[in-house]
Amino acid sequence: MSALCVALVAGEASGDILGSGLMRALKARHPDIRFIGVGGPLMEAEGLSSYFPMERLAVMGLVEVLGRLPELLKRRKLLIQTLIEEKPDVFIGIDAPDFTLNIELKLRRAGIRTVHYVSPSVWAWRQKRVLKIREGCDLMLTLFPFEAKFYEEQGVPVRFVGHPLADTIPLEADRQAARQALGLPDGPLVALMPGSRGGEVGRLGALFLDTAQRLRELIPGVRFVSPCANAARRAQLEQMLVGRDLPLTLLDGRSHQALAACDAVLIASGTATLEALLFKRPMVVAYRLAPLSYWILKRLVKSPYVSLPNLLAQRLLVPELLQDAATAEALAQTLAPLVGDGAQQTDGFDRIHRTLRLDASNQAADAVLALLEDR
Repeated sequence: MSALCVALVAGEASGDILGSGLMRALKARHPDIRFIGVGGPLMEAEGLSSYFPMERLAVMGLVEVLGRLPELLKRRKLLIQTLIEEKPDVFIGIDAPDFTLNIELKLRRAGIRTVHYVSPSVWAWRQKRVLKIREGCDLMLTLFPFEAKFYEEQGVPVRFVGHPLADTIPLEADRQAARQALGLPDGPLVALMPGSRGGEVGRLGALFLDTAQRLRELIPGVRFVSPCANAARRAQLEQMLVGRDLPLTLLDGRSHQALAACDAVLIASGTATLEALLFKRPMVVAYRLAPLSYWILKRLVKSPYVSLPNLLAQRLLVPELLQDAATAEALAQTLAPLVGDGAQQTDGFDRIHRTLRLDASNQAADAVLALLEDR
């Protein structure tokens, strides 16, 4: 039997991490395996020769996408032609659903097995996409159990593989060591995480700083730490800090250390809430959108919760203060008691961590190879 040929396409850094872990697990079982497709530096280090730089796919925001649309469509068309000629044993689209689902559909019609790794949030909104997934996808690999349940109900072959972050983040993080590494003293410490995008920090940054000032009245000696996603986010927060007197340490990146070091977190809804959960740090989730976007989403979203911890718990485990409910006073009053004792949340977090800690890369590799057993 000829060596396995696996095609993978990842569109951004998180996909590059998932892809490289999966490639490593596949190589352990089939040392002579060959990889083709598109990926970043981590996937290239595992032996992928990328057809073009992954950065060309990483675009955020509607307006930015429109400007790049002709290039993206052209690249996708060429990629589909190339892959149909190469006839890999399987194609794995990693996240980036707007780019990869279409490739999966075309390749599956051409007789190539297809896998999609990381579910788009079809369970929450745009549920019609599940029809396209059912038609284009031999197997869906999900990171969360509630997603797998949704696909089973919709008749899509699915395997819940767990979340790689649950594998890499320890079950118990060393708070003292993290504080020493960051040069932070003992005493109550709250992490402020208003998001990684400019718009999020624009809408939530000042609100989080106002909340911090209010918390200083409620918790004697409290200090703050805020990991900044990049230099632009840091500059944004520095601007908002002018004229305020807050004991706040800004970090460049290092969000995992900040989470390990703190007692509680004020956080924007998003992937970071999963990291806070895995670090077992009690949190209050806040979010604000432009009023029109919020109005539209309220009508589109089918889920009762917005934050991952609540979706995973299938109940209101962490407070969610959204839109007009997200005031500095309300956030401070909700967060203050959690700084001293967040056990009600953290016991739930521990259970969820163990559910997600399944050795995702090996689970995903097993599922892909099981699909190919009858090739």
